[in-house]
Amino acid sequence: MDTILNIINQFSDFIWTYPMPVLLVSLGIWLTIKFRFKYQLNFRFNIKNTYGGLFKKKNAGEQIQGTGSVSSFAAACTALANTVGIGSIGGVATAITMGGPGAIFWLWFSAFFGIATKACEIILGQRYRVKYEKSMDEYVCDRSFVMEHALGWKKGAVALSVCCFMLGPWTCLVQSESATSSIEEAFNVDSYLTLLVMVIFIASVIIGGLKGISSKMESVVPKLAITYLTVAVILLVMNYDQILPAFALIFKSAFSPAAGVGGFAGATVMEAIRFGIARGIYSNDAGTGYGIVAHAAATTDHPIRQSSWGFGEVFLTIIICTVTALAILTTNVWVDYAGITSSRLTTLAFKVTYGDAGSWFMAIFITLLACTTTIGMYFTCEKAVNFFFGDTKANKIAKNLYRVYYLAPIVLFTNLQADILWALTDILSAVYVLITMTLILSRRKEIFRLFNDFWDRYIPAKNAGQDVPPVTYCKRID
Repeated sequence: MDTILNIINQFSDFIWTYPMPVLLVSLGIWLTIKFRFKYQLNFRFNIKNTYGGLFKKKNAGEQIQGTGSVSSFAAACTALANTVGIGSIGGVATAITMGGPGAIFWLWFSAFFGIATKACEIILGQRYRVKYEKSMDEYVCDRSFVMEHALGWKKGAVALSVCCFMLGPWTCLVQSESATSSIEEAFNVDSYLTLLVMVIFIASVIIGGLKGISSKMESVVPKLAITYLTVAVILLVMNYDQILPAFALIFKSAFSPAAGVGGFAGATVMEAIRFGIARGIYSNDAGTGYGIVAHAAATTDHPIRQSSWGFGEVFLTIIICTVTALAILTTNVWVDYAGITSSRLTTLAFKVTYGDAGSWFMAIFITLLACTTTIGMYFTCEKAVNFFFGDTKANKIAKNLYRVYYLAPIVLFTNLQADILWALTDILSAVYVLITMTLILSRRKEIFRLFNDFWDRYIPAKNAGQDVPPVTYCKRID
């Protein structure tokens, strides 16, 4: 068994030390240049078309013309359930303990260019979505749909869908491990009791399908993010004198080896790059293809408008990851608590500052995040089931049965070690990234055509007061 675990760790180390960081960052840089930095620097437009919806009256976003199953904001919140998760809490802690403080710089670096990659995923989801009318009355899309309908790779698409819905549930073990370990740390509660509560809550949400999930995520995800940021910012204010030294340490360690200090064993620059990019990918999901799924159901007047959420999603995770990293560095828990990683380390940072109340807060928060992320991941896996069975009665039956299979690993295998779970997640993420990169590069001309159409024709015509028909896509299954 130890030999197998060593092989898994070594393979994960290899692919995320050299191949994946180079490929992902290179793609992100190239796309950013092709998009003329619109997704990163057109801040006012991107904010208005993403989080600007938070400051409008209820249903104000529905004024956007177009077709879809849910509002643009509701679809984005479903996607954010995946994005704003344990990766922003436990993943950041793991990046620091394994790659040193410099890993945070490389997390920022990859995220900045990953915005363009995420935008491409959303464009693909809107462009190649399918309307299921017989079994679920929903606009659907994932990597398999794009692979078949954009590239004509039917057999590959079927194989991919099977891999996604079979292996997808196992990635959620990272979420359950983080939740149970945090609750145990704070309240000394048995892990299986925590899991029972989680499973009941998750099951009650996913049984509602797209509209049930998106409605719940639209309500819960923004509140979770705001609550966490508020408490974390107060922590930083209480440790304000350590903020500038923490930033200095991040930049210094990004380009020179991080020396061992206290319980920290030290880290090379390559380790900083590897863990920064790998954990960054897990926190913002840029390049994994998850953005294709949730945004395919969104109601919007043009795929490029919805793709503003490429900025919106990654921008939020950058903020959350940054305050998490600063909480860990300013409280010095990464040095004082040797051997502690994942979400436990972040919890300790809050405990050091707030006492037991900090530990209780983080335990509850992490558990809620684990639940929302698991729900968001379920939605992604369900689309693979939808693709495999098609718009048929069998799809209805399979979807209901799949919910049981999806939740089973969370209960049965949650006691696996965190480092093994992260290694397996890294390997699966690498596969998803390679597939998503292939889809983006294969359909790059169509992506750029839509981008140029939006900025060179659609928006100028709108600004001129012309009545411009929405640009929407949907392939109907007969």
